[in-house]
Amino acid sequence: MSRIQCERCLRPQSHCLCPLIPNLDSRTRVLLLQHPSEVKHALNTARLAALGLNNAELIVGEVFEDLPALLNRPGYQARLLFPGDDAQPMRAYRVSDLPLLLVVPDGTWRKARKMLHLNPLLAALPRVTLAEGGVSRYRLRKAPGPGALSTVEAIVQALESLEAPTTFAPLLKPFEALIEGQIAAMGEETFQRNHGPG
Repeated sequence: MSRIQCERCLRPQSHCLCPLIPNLDSRTRVLLLQHPSEVKHALNTARLAALGLNNAELIVGEVFEDLPALLNRPGYQARLLFPGDDAQPMRAYRVSDLPLLLVVPDGTWRKARKMLHLNPLLAALPRVTLAEGGVSRYRLRKAPGPGALSTVEAIVQALESLEAPTTFAPLLKPFEALIEGQIAAMGEETFQRNHGPG
């Protein structure tokens, strides 16, 4: 028997995160392109980001047929949040006249690269990158390297860089509750064994 699910945050009704999800405005428009394998993931942080930002859109897929229309939003300059040799630091856009349309692929690194490969228009976008040294609060996943953040953490860091002094930290409240809930469900001993220092 399946548990009743919240239709908004897709969490079990007993663990609904909606009361913690903020309602934030941003000058930057965020376009989240989510790999289908992430939709049912227990820690779907892209969905949390999309729900908490008024100027955000979440689209699920591998190939995005309507990408030209999505990227050509009047009044915005599209940039891909993804590492690359030619990626510009986010802070370079702080004083820009046109706000950014920040395109954020959501999936494992491998799946995100595949999405770029399958969508040449996406891969051709100028890239922006986060400041180095970001520390993830994502205690349930082994990060592939230093500075590897969850999708919602990356978006918060990007927006705070672009729109300082505005804070987007409230977006992290449901994320932190989600992680605490997962740790509680697995038990402290299991968490320490699998994810603790060591």
